[in-house]
Amino acid sequence: MEFPENKKIVLFDGVCNLCNSSVLFILRRDRKDQFRFAALQSEIGEQFLNERRINSAETDSIILYEPKVAYYTRSTAALKIGKSFGGLWSLLAILEWIPRPIRDFFYNLIAKNRYRWFGRKEHCMIPTPELQSKFL
Repeated sequence: MEFPENKKIVLFDGVCNLCNSSVLFILRRDRKDQFRFAALQSEIGEQFLNERRINSAETDSIILYEPKVAYYTRSTAALKIGKSFGGLWSLLAILEWIPRPIRDFFYNLIAKNRYRWFGRKEHCMIPTPELQSKFL
């Protein structure tokens, strides 16, 4: 499957409650219709990881893919998503001044404990009919 070239793709852990809540958070703030979503466990998510030789054991929570630009992981992906909302969210750019290893340390701490702290689902989230067009 080809990714839409005019949309940013958020690949997320489809069985993680925190990740699913984050997707809903993004959907509510995506006023410019910039994003499309796919679970990392889906066929398209696995295809993305395989084509780019990304180790799913090391990058298992969030990836932001900007077609013809780059893909971002962990804290960088989260910051870029937040900044794209505009307004006060643009202030998140300040956090990019913190070196990535430090940001990712805290991101990884949450990601490592996300199932214990927030729970997990048996299956990937199934979008409502209204949101179906946002998912690949």
